[in-house]
Amino acid sequence: MSDRYFTLLERHQKLDEALRLARRKRWVDPFEIARIKKLKLVVKDRLSRMFPRKSAIN
Repeated sequence: MSDRYFTLLERHQKLDEALRLARRKRWVDPFEIARIKKLKLVVKDRLSRMFPRKSAIN
């Protein structure tokens, strides 16, 4: 596993935890939730581009 992959995976986990904490707040900020979700998706896309899946059509 490369250092870059590990760093992105760690970042994804931290964003996941931040999302959990943001949802537990007494006054949930929908803009903060949306921002964290977008960042998490960006990291997930970068991770998936590092190891593309092979097509199941073959």
